[in-house]
Amino acid sequence: MSTVLRLLPELGHWITHNLDAGAPPEGLVDAIAGKGMAAHSAQAIVGAFVEARRRGVAPPADGVALPDDEAARPFIPRPRLAPGHRIAAADREVTVHARGHGPVWAALGPVLDAAECQALIDMARPRLQPSTLVDPMSGRDVVSQHRTSWGMFFRLGENDLVARLDRRLSALMNLPLENGEGLQVLRYPAGAGSEPHHDYLAPTNAANRESVARSGQRVSTLVTYLNDVPAGGQTVFPHLGLAFSPVQGHACYFEYGDDQGGVDPRCLHASSPVEQGEKWVVTKWMRERRFVSAGEALGV
Repeated sequence: MSTVLRLLPELGHWITHNLDAGAPPEGLVDAIAGKGMAAHSAQAIVGAFVEARRRGVAPPADGVALPDDEAARPFIPRPRLAPGHRIAAADREVTVHARGHGPVWAALGPVLDAAECQALIDMARPRLQPSTLVDPMSGRDVVSQHRTSWGMFFRLGENDLVARLDRRLSALMNLPLENGEGLQVLRYPAGAGSEPHHDYLAPTNAANRESVARSGQRVSTLVTYLNDVPAGGQTVFPHLGLAFSPVQGHACYFEYGDDQGGVDPRCLHASSPVEQGEKWVVTKWMRERRFVSAGEALGV
């Protein structure tokens, strides 16, 4: 059962005009609700226009179906990243060089200084192992030809530098410190890259389902570049037409999870092959709630 909300042409034109101009969908919802429309109705209308644009089809002409079940109504994520050109991130102010909505993304920097970048590389280097991917069916970590990098993880707050960076990045990503997974450092030698992939956990195996049950879904990612790469190595988003250049201390940020466990497949991304030199990055993933590792859950 559903109710059809009648849509005035003027409202449809207004929504289309503002989306074309780059206005965030959640701002349109607030504006419509501010004129007296119920918030869930405003969400349903704007959500229908956003979904039509995502699918490349015509927007609603004269009506939008409003499901009777509240949980089934379209949900428009509200950006977690703070507004403005500069963001206070605990012990550092970070500049927003560019940002976008639908999904939320931003080019940020500097997030780390040169000394911090080098210290992470020095601490990570002796602990590097061939990077793995999670087999979608078994849930096991396997070495894959699709990712030719080397990597390692720091424990949350493992030492003074890591603890400082954990605090800084959680403040920048605007989620509690405890929601963050431990920092991952990756090294891509010349010729290495990664195939397009999503950072959220697909429920295709027991390990992913159990991780999401413990900590919620991943909702956002911050990739910070630890060195300058002379050529290649960009972080590429094929659905968004974006490519972030690896510049030391600067970062690529993106959000793909809402507050109801939903994910946005448009955040598919890859690391283009390194053409000259090597590429080092540190990645922070954030969860919906406190991150509990499999080992912690087992009391290890």
